[in-house]
Amino acid sequence: MRPEVLVFDVNETLIDIDSLQPYFGRVFGDPLVLREWFGQLVMYSMAITLAGRYTDFFTLGQAALRMTADIRQVDLTEDDLAALAESMRAMPAHADVAEGLQSLRDTGYRLVTLTNSPHSDGPTPLDNAGLADYFEHQFTVGDQRVFKPAPSLYTGVADHLGVAPSDCMMVAAHMWDTLGAQAAGFSGALITRPGNAVLRAPDVPQPTVIASDLLQLNRILEEQS
Repeated sequence: MRPEVLVFDVNETLIDIDSLQPYFGRVFGDPLVLREWFGQLVMYSMAITLAGRYTDFFTLGQAALRMTADIRQVDLTEDDLAALAESMRAMPAHADVAEGLQSLRDTGYRLVTLTNSPHSDGPTPLDNAGLADYFEHQFTVGDQRVFKPAPSLYTGVADHLGVAPSDCMMVAAHMWDTLGAQAAGFSGALITRPGNAVLRAPDVPQPTVIASDLLQLNRILEEQS
């Protein structure tokens, strides 16, 4: 069934976190430490939710950076922490995203985002990447104080929009995100950005759609309509 609403993850799905590699190359001497840090950030966000606690994603990201530095015996300065925050605000969109979002919106889908990142008093990463105007709403986990993939986050989006979960499709570069959405009654589209792939395991629900980018996602959805 064609979804009415496409709910987009932001980091990696729309915005290119690999743009942070120069920062990690400078601070740690290895740009691929980016993936180590991001993996720890995601893992501890889930652990904190399972433990019944909450701290915002930005604060957790700085703590994960300090932890990574301790593991690698790197001395971090306050300037290093500030530079990461500034770099994260300036991350660009993937090359296909603006055209892909425009095509999906022109096709008639409602577009919203659901991100682990907290609300901001200033411009959001989507604002800075020139993407905010494509979306009717930017949802964040801070409203419920749990992190993805907690199913209540996805049902909360559907409730707010006045649609059934089955009318929504989660679009994400991480299968842990599509798994949470599918557990809540959404369908799931996995975007296989570099560094991400399908987890093929017995009894694990597979994504409804697998696409390499948003342009291919649009083509697949049109073929299935």
